[in-house]
Amino acid sequence: MTEHSESMRQKLIALYGAERGAACHARLMSLLDDFRAQRPDLSAQSIDPRERVTERDVMLITYGDALQRPGLLPLQTLSRFLRQHLLGVISAVHILPFFPYSSDDGFSVIDYTAVNPDLGDWADIRRLGQDFKLMFDAVINHISAHSAWFRGFLAGDPAYQDFFITVDPNTDLSQVVRPRSLPLLTEFETSDGPAHVWTTFSADQVDLNFANEEVLLKIIEVLLFYVGQGMSFIRLDAIAYLWKCIGTGCIHLDETHTVVKLFRDVLDYAAPHVAIITETNVPHPENVSYFGSGSDEAQLVYQFTLPPLALHAIATGDATVLSRWAAGVEKISDQTTFFNFTASHDGIGVRPVEGILPGEDVTMLVERAKAHGGAVSYKANADGTQSPYELNINYFDALSDPAADEPLDVQVQRFLVSQAIALAFMGMPGVYIHSLLGSRNWNDGVRQTGHLRSINREKLDLGAVEAALADPDSLRGRVFFAYRNLIARRTGERAFHPNGAQTVLDLHPALFALLRTSPDGAEQIVAIHNVSGQTARADLSAVPLDGITGYTDLITGTPVAESTAFDVKPYQVLWLKAHPVTS
Repeated sequence: MTEHSESMRQKLIALYGAERGAACHARLMSLLDDFRAQRPDLSAQSIDPRERVTERDVMLITYGDALQRPGLLPLQTLSRFLRQHLLGVISAVHILPFFPYSSDDGFSVIDYTAVNPDLGDWADIRRLGQDFKLMFDAVINHISAHSAWFRGFLAGDPAYQDFFITVDPNTDLSQVVRPRSLPLLTEFETSDGPAHVWTTFSADQVDLNFANEEVLLKIIEVLLFYVGQGMSFIRLDAIAYLWKCIGTGCIHLDETHTVVKLFRDVLDYAAPHVAIITETNVPHPENVSYFGSGSDEAQLVYQFTLPPLALHAIATGDATVLSRWAAGVEKISDQTTFFNFTASHDGIGVRPVEGILPGEDVTMLVERAKAHGGAVSYKANADGTQSPYELNINYFDALSDPAADEPLDVQVQRFLVSQAIALAFMGMPGVYIHSLLGSRNWNDGVRQTGHLRSINREKLDLGAVEAALADPDSLRGRVFFAYRNLIARRTGERAFHPNGAQTVLDLHPALFALLRTSPDGAEQIVAIHNVSGQTARADLSAVPLDGITGYTDLITGTPVAESTAFDVKPYQVLWLKAHPVTS
C-alpha cells in the first residue's frame, strides 16, 4: 500500500469507523486508479510545492457573465476580453460558479457536472484554460433544493435517503454557529411526510450529509471530473460548516479538517498540480487552521482579515492597527500561502476582525457602508441577538463617498493604494473584476433582485466597458490601466514571491510599509502605502538594510537615495527596489 493510500485509509477509518472506512477506502482507490489510468498525464505531473505559486501569479475573480456582448456567449466574451487586455498580466482566473443553479447567483448548484448553457459549455471553459490557470468552485456544503439529488430524497429514492440531514425541530440547536439570520431548519414535504432539513444558508441551499460515505465518494468523483476539465485550483466554498454534530458549534470540526486533508491526499495522488484553497469567513486564527501542518491540508487560504483592516486604515487615515496585525501574520510553511484580496462577489466580512478592532470601530465601518450607499448583512447569535456579518458595498465606494464633491483623481488614488497593499502583501493576490474595472455600487441590482450582495455583482456590456477604457479620463480607464501597471510591476519582482520574507516597517502611523525579500535573500523591496489624505514623512534610514546604495521606485522609475527622508503624498504608493553594493 502506497503512502498516499494508507493516509487516505486512516482518514476514512477516522470518519466512518474500521469496517465502513476500509470498505470506502477500497472503493476510493478503485476510483482513483481508474482516473490515473485514464489521465496519466495529470497524475505524472511533477511540481515543486515551493513554486506552486510565485510572484508572477495573480488571479482574476469574475462571474462567467460579468461581461456580456450581444450575439456572443458570456464565457466567450470573457475569453475575448482577457486575451485582449490581460494576457501576460494575470496568470489565473477564478470563474465563480458556472453551473446550472436556482439561487444565490450560482451558489445553489443544481448539477455539479454541467455548465450553465446561458454561459457556454465545457469547451469554452477548457479554452480559457489554454491561456490561464483556472479555479473552480466546489460548492459542496450544500446543493440546490432543485437538484436531482434532493428531488430523489424527497421522492423516497433509497439512493439519496441519507444524502441530507433531517432533525427533529424540537432539538436544541442553539450551539450551532450561524453565518445567517435565516432559520437553520427548513420543512419539506417528502414521500414519508414532513421533514425538517438542515439548511445553513437558505431554504434553497440544502446541506449535504458527509457522515454518509456515499456523499463523500460522489463529491470526490465531481472533483476528479473538474480536474479533467482543466482545473488548477479548487475553492472549497463555506467549507467550515461541512460536518455536523449536534451539541457542537458545527464549525471547524475535526471531521471537517479530516475531509479537507483527504481531498488533499486525493489530489496529490491523482493530480498533484491542483491546489486547494479554503474559503472561511471567520476570525484569523480559525481561518489559518485550514493550513493544517503546512503540508497536509489547504495550500492556500483566503486572507479575510485584510479587506476590513485595509478599509479601516484608509477610513481613519491611520495604518497602526493594520500594521500591528500584519506584523503577526506568519508564513506557515514554504508549501502554503495566503490568497490576498480586498473585494469579491461577497461583501466585506467583519467577523475576521473580531479581537482586532474594537466594537466602536466596527460600528464606524458599518455606518460608513450605509452612508456610502451600501448595506449590512447580519448573522444570528446563540443568545438570540444579531451582529454584523458583512458590509454589502462596492470596495471603491466603501473608500470614497459616491455623493461627495471630491476630485475623481483623489478617489482613484485612494482606491489604488488599497489595491497596492493587497498586491504587496505576502501571498497570492486575487483581483475582483469590478475592482479592476473601477465599478461602483450597483444599487439598481439590489432593487431588481432584492439581495444585498447584488450591489457588487453588476453585469457589464463589453462594448460600454471598452469604450470607457478608450477614454483615459474615465473612471474605468484611470483605474484599469493604473491597476494593470501595478500588477505588471509586481509580477516582475522576485521579492514579491509568496515565500519571500515580509517585515512590517514602522515609518509613520499613516504609512503601511513592508520590507519584502526574495526567497534567496538577494532582492529587497520597500513597499510604502500612504493610507491618509495627508502628506507623511518617511525616513529610509529606519529600514533595516545594510550594503545598499539606494533605491528605484518601480512604479515611476525615480531613483531614491539610501538614507533619504522624504514626503509621501496623500494616498501615494512607492515600491522601492533596493540596489545592493556591487563588488
